[in-house]
Amino acid sequence: MSIRSKTLELRRRMSDALQGGGEKAVEKQKATGKLTARERILSILDPNSFHEYDLFVEHSGREFGMDKKYLPGDGVITGTGTMQGHPVCIFAQDFTVAGGSLGYMHAKKITKIMDHAMKLKVPLIGINDSGGARIQEGVNALAGYGDIFYRNTAASGVIPQISVILGPCAGGAVYSPALTDFVFVVDKISKMFITGPEVIKSVLGEDISQEDLGGARVHAEISGNAHFFAESEDECFNQIKKLINYIPFNNTRKADAIPVKNPKTKEYKVENFFPSDPKKPYDVRNIIRSVSDNSDFLEIQELFAPNIVIGFGRINGETVGYVANQPLCMAGVLDVDSSDKAARFIRYCNAFNIPLVTLVDLPGYLPGIDQEYAGVIRHGAKILYAYSEATVPKITIILRKAYGGGYIAMCSNHLKADFVFAWPTAEIAVMGPEGAANIIFRNEIMSADNPEDMRQKKIAEYREKFANPYVAAAYGYVDAVIKPEETRNYIIHALKISANKAEVSPAKKHGLPPF
Repeated sequence: MSIRSKTLELRRRMSDALQGGGEKAVEKQKATGKLTARERILSILDPNSFHEYDLFVEHSGREFGMDKKYLPGDGVITGTGTMQGHPVCIFAQDFTVAGGSLGYMHAKKITKIMDHAMKLKVPLIGINDSGGARIQEGVNALAGYGDIFYRNTAASGVIPQISVILGPCAGGAVYSPALTDFVFVVDKISKMFITGPEVIKSVLGEDISQEDLGGARVHAEISGNAHFFAESEDECFNQIKKLINYIPFNNTRKADAIPVKNPKTKEYKVENFFPSDPKKPYDVRNIIRSVSDNSDFLEIQELFAPNIVIGFGRINGETVGYVANQPLCMAGVLDVDSSDKAARFIRYCNAFNIPLVTLVDLPGYLPGIDQEYAGVIRHGAKILYAYSEATVPKITIILRKAYGGGYIAMCSNHLKADFVFAWPTAEIAVMGPEGAANIIFRNEIMSADNPEDMRQKKIAEYREKFANPYVAAAYGYVDAVIKPEETRNYIIHALKISANKAEVSPAKKHGLPPF
């Protein structure tokens, strides 16, 4: 055969494979408001940058009539491309082909591109849209999941792993996204659960819809399994592009710096939103924007455990990770969920060389029977462990309240913060003035002619003596008491000074976090 005829044969084969599950299956996919797998890849990557591999891979199933079926690409598309000019590896399950079910060769395609990502030290993006394990292939499908999970774990902390849930993701399939760094979900499209509504009804007799059991909002607000929530696929893809701009492409480098842009100080003046009354709430995200380049801030897990705020911004052109108590919600207390949320983010930043900036304003850990039974001791210890373990530059600013265990946990000097600064409004103490006065001066208050007047007098006395930053500064636990308007400059200087910090840890395989 001539080159021309062989090229025509190639085109025919490519055309067949590129049809996916066929016109009807594609129409059905689009009718549900979903893009096709290939459209999703092209929407995420830079134009004309996608190179597909293993287009002609075929499934290996031979039982239950599978030997007579043709499944283009075995239901998954894999390849490489670029995002903002940087290389990435990517795969997308194709629901139009056998419901995107995972068989042996389907898994082999995914693990092959995962191996490429590790070898090339580039981010991995996985788009999940699958009915789960291909039952006809039995244990080979389960083996495929195991191979993927192992590689997710090996890649953790080495390259960024991003999971995008754009359809069903059930059973064992959910554990791959759970092992990755960031999970993106889209309202009314994403579904994640270990067991579906039918099984729950048959076993427990409970009726629940797929959306209420494992929809996007459930995982963004309640379970915390999702890091980014979007109303549409296009919004989701834009979120991914924003995230990629902030993070490094492997653990041997830092995130790319960009030209410095000063904060929008007219919009984010501290005196305009920071209350003089220490009991009044405010939005800590405004503090973040007041010090960040261009006042940009990419919040992560915005809807989950909102009493703590985490996310990325830039200071002096460099990416930093923010961890901040949120006085707008539960006074910014630490509890089970917020501790988990912060600790995981701190460890991500540490793994990928991203300095940490911590903004402190909290009354401590949340008390209560429910929290104790939920394991607040164990969960609360995670944030202590994560900060203590982190070796990246750590800068802490105490804005207002820093009481009890919360003071220690939020990257205090005692957890080896590199720099701790405090605003003059900071109150650093074992507990708040009201509670402390009731305990310390109990007898004086009870024996006074007017107990309430005496109580208020003793509260003021305690606040004057202890509820300020100067006692901690006198012991060297606070490096400097600064004016709020000086915060950005102090952070910039601290980041420059600590850029080449080096810490030596004891020889060990790994520590044992309070999982």
